[in-house]
Formats: sequence, structure tokens, C-alpha cells
Amino acid sequence: MSNLTVSNSTLMLGFSLVVVALIIGYVEKLRIDKDIIIGVIRAIVQLSIVGYILKFVIKADDIWLTLACFVIIVINASWNAGKRGNGIPKAFQSSLLAIFVGTTVTLGTLVLTGSIKFVPEQIVPVTGMIASNIMVAIGLCYRNMKQTYTDRHQQVLEKLALGADIKLASLDILRDSIKSGMQPTIDSIKTLGLVSLPGMMSGLIFAGVDPVKAIKYQIMVTFMLLASTSIGSIISCYLGYKQFFNDRKQLRDE
Repeated sequence: MSNLTVSNSTLMLGFSLVVVALIIGYVEKLRIDKDIIIGVIRAIVQLSIVGYILKFVIKADDIWLTLACFVIIVINASWNAGKRGNGIPKAFQSSLLAIFVGTTVTLGTLVLTGSIKFVPEQIVPVTGMIASNIMVAIGLCYRNMKQTYTDRHQQVLEKLALGADIKLASLDILRDSIKSGMQPTIDSIKTLGLVSLPGMMSGLIFAGVDPVKAIKYQIMVTFMLLASTSIGSIISCYLGYKQFFNDRKQLRDE
């Protein structure tokens, strides 16, 4: 095992790195000092609370507590994804279904194949990784759809006028939006090992695990995230695009 230790005193010393960001923000007059301070405080409080909760859940090793953590993570991720779809009706419901299905399918596959075990110390962190990745992908999908429907408003109207149904009229937008949700994950895959050493791999190496074994886990995570973003993006887009049309299948003006 690694001899790496992090004490309260080392964390205080590490705060100097935050000061660097504050100094840059102040010197360049970026007006982000307040956001940085609030963000750091929130991160410390939230992570501390989550740390003690996870300690209790892992020690209890109870299936219902594990499932409760799963539900909380999925709902929270859906809520945040829904906020990124501000202006799209039923964005939360669409996000909830997309994240639930994407997380369940991916997590279920990992458990059934024996890649991970149904124990809280594995299920909870992996659920968080999957749900957060889908959340980001859905946010990108929503942003792309809102912008593209605005930019191509006239084109969509013309397709509808020529007899196309709402799916055919929106097909190009759907494809672009799904691609936008998946693209960051695809781009990150291309640079794995060459530019970045991702969290799963780095964490295991820090913990003293053989780097070759750590790489195998990271490859598994790569497959996991690619599948989950694909599922989440396609579900959210195919549910979301319908909200841009009214009951008469007319494109909304707003």
C-alpha cells in the first residue's frame, strides 16, 4: 500500500494553490474571486459530508442503503441536468429517464459480467461516475438543441410545410445534439495514457495497486462511460426534441 497521507495541516498548506487562482483572478480583474471562494467552501463541506456518509454506508454494507445512494445520485444528477435544459418543458423528467436507464444498464452490465461486485464501496462510486458523465452529456445535448432550433428555425418550418413530420424535420438537429453529448467522451478516449492519466487509474496507483491492473480498471471505465453517454444522449434528445413542438406538431415560437 502507498505511504501517501493527507492531514489537516497538509490540506491547509495545499490551500496555497487556491490562493494562486485568487491572485490571478484579482490581477487580471476577472471578477471570479467570489465564485472561487464559494466553490471551494461548497466543495469542502459537500465532500466532508459525503465522506462521512460513505463511511457509514460502506461499514453498514446494506443493500437498501446502497440502493438509496443510487437513487439519490440519479435524482440529483437529473435535477442538475434538467436545470441545464432551462426553457425545455419536462427537461427534468427526460433527464431522469435518460440517466436512470443509462446508469442502470451500464451498472447492471458491469455487475453481471463480474467487473465489479454489488458492494457499496464499488457500486456508489461507480454510480456517481456514470451519472455525472451522463449529466454533462445531457447538458451539452440540451444546449445544442436550444441553439440549433433557434438557428435553424426557418429550415424546420419549411420542412414541416413540405409535409415532413416533426422527427424528419428535426433529424439533423437530433444527430448534431447526440453527437455533441458524446463528443467530449470520445475526445477524452483518444488522449488516454498519452495526455491524461484519469482519476480511476491515478487513484489506484496512488493506493499502491499495480499500474497494469490499474490500466485494466481504467479501460473498463472507458467502456462504461462511452456506453452511458451514448444511452443518455440518445434518450434525452429523442425525448427533448418533442418539447420544441406544440400539440399540433407546430414548432414553438419561443
